[in-house]
Amino acid sequence: MTRIAVVEKAKCFPVKCGNYLCIRLCPINRTGTDCIVIDTDKKIHTIEETCTGCGICVHRCPFGAINIVNLPEALDKPPIFRYNKNGFALYNLPTPVFGKVVGVIGRNGIGKSTAVKILAGVQKPNMGRFDGPVADKEVISYFKGTEAHLFFEKVHKGEITLSYKPQQVDLIPREYKGNVKTLLKKVDEKGEMEKIIDMLDLRAVIDTDIDKISGGELQRVAIAACVLKKANVYFFDEPTSYLDIKQRLKIAKFIRTLADEKTSVVVIEHDLIILDYMSDVVHIMYGQEGVYGIVSQVKATKAGINTYLEGYLKEENVRFRDAKIVFTEKPPEALIKDLSLTAWDAIDERLGKFHLQAKGGTITRHDVIGILGENGIGKTTFVKILAGVIKAKGTIADLRIAYKPQYLEQSEEYVADVLKDALKYEVIFRPLNLKELMEQKMSELSGGQLQRVYLAKTLSEDADLFLLDEPSAYLDVEQRLAAAKIVRQMMFDRGKAALVVDHDLLFLDYLSKRLIVFAGVPAVKGHAEGPMSMEEGMNMFLSEVKITFRRDEENGRPRANKLDSQMDRKQKGEHKLYYV
Repeated sequence: MTRIAVVEKAKCFPVKCGNYLCIRLCPINRTGTDCIVIDTDKKIHTIEETCTGCGICVHRCPFGAINIVNLPEALDKPPIFRYNKNGFALYNLPTPVFGKVVGVIGRNGIGKSTAVKILAGVQKPNMGRFDGPVADKEVISYFKGTEAHLFFEKVHKGEITLSYKPQQVDLIPREYKGNVKTLLKKVDEKGEMEKIIDMLDLRAVIDTDIDKISGGELQRVAIAACVLKKANVYFFDEPTSYLDIKQRLKIAKFIRTLADEKTSVVVIEHDLIILDYMSDVVHIMYGQEGVYGIVSQVKATKAGINTYLEGYLKEENVRFRDAKIVFTEKPPEALIKDLSLTAWDAIDERLGKFHLQAKGGTITRHDVIGILGENGIGKTTFVKILAGVIKAKGTIADLRIAYKPQYLEQSEEYVADVLKDALKYEVIFRPLNLKELMEQKMSELSGGQLQRVYLAKTLSEDADLFLLDEPSAYLDVEQRLAAAKIVRQMMFDRGKAALVVDHDLLFLDYLSKRLIVFAGVPAVKGHAEGPMSMEEGMNMFLSEVKITFRRDEENGRPRANKLDSQMDRKQKGEHKLYYV
């Protein structure tokens, strides 16, 4: 049996635990054989060869710093990559397929970005060894008998060229100075800069400095820079983050056009609707966050996403989630007047050059209202007015309101102090996996971790109305669905209500009872319609973006129909754009 031991050094506090508690308790150490020892950094190190997997150190470590995992017996090879001794281990890699878009789906912290970096030549595989660089021929030999063998062989011979768009586009301004045009001209190997600028709607920012453009614009610049390089395989790590729904659909269509008989595309994506829309096949990645990750066999997109939601890989005989995720239809719900919570008056405000209009609306207890619309047309402004952050007509008075902003601030506070009120809510604490973060400072958290902490903090406040601005940002698929379930359950159990702004249609479908739909001209004017039923709201929104949705027959998840497909034409003809 393959066993790995992972020690999270950031969680190892030898003095606080009583002077190396794990070393003193380890039964192998007690026999005189080294198993858990003190490393050069004064933290602990576990010798995997002598570890029996008894689990005593795992359960007794007060900070959760140690993980001992017995891996599936089918893994008879060393990891393709390991960060350090007792560090995260990655097994297998996705395989690019020419003529197809290959999707990669999985939780945060299980090696998706690492896998794609290795394929893209950004990260060198080390076979779990730290005694020097691994030769290309050894990597090729490692994959003998698989499709990846031919890929690495062609890369080694120079027959395949690669282009990679990183996950963290917000770091680009640190590396590149100057305006957008200068950057794109520098990387343009195809002579298609002007064409790509128009296709990705970058004309308005072409003369703007890189460090002055928004996150969504930066994302599209990064995608443009990636595709302007002459390559056979293009890699996109989370290409839709920072983008609104319209932009996501446009980017999905654009990425699909890149794949042909001489070109492959590999995409990591957490928005399941977008992943389904743009990919032909998918790899599921499963494992344990921060400990190990395994890449599944390739599957057709529909079957792969359904398998992911099921939580069970039949071919590998591996269950990686306790329960499957099922979506339910949303029949219109009659509003019960006796459950009315609050209302807002019509809003008609000019904020600088921007003009926001919204009809008055009513919120009932147990209500969860999703807010849809593209960037720059007033969704955040609307929520800030209701929260009282922006003083204007329409503010809800004499009501306790909890507000989670779109942009989250880091601080030197410890997570344990920030979440002291959330500890009493087991329904929040456990599903969001917050225990592991309690000893860390807010400034040390990743984007996804920070989002989970802010969401838990907001939901634990003593409030009647919860206003959540983009709570799914930086979260993986499972965290998004867990967050949606928490919000929905808490509003029902406590008789409260929530308004949720987000760009993930699947997240909003899973979460919402009603919708508010925004339309307008970005940065100029925006107007809100609703709240209205899910069917009415989705039909209004989908007619604007010109797509239709059906439900998957296996689990009820929303799926976008391919443009001009038989189902797409049928639903448009019946004016039923939301699920049949």
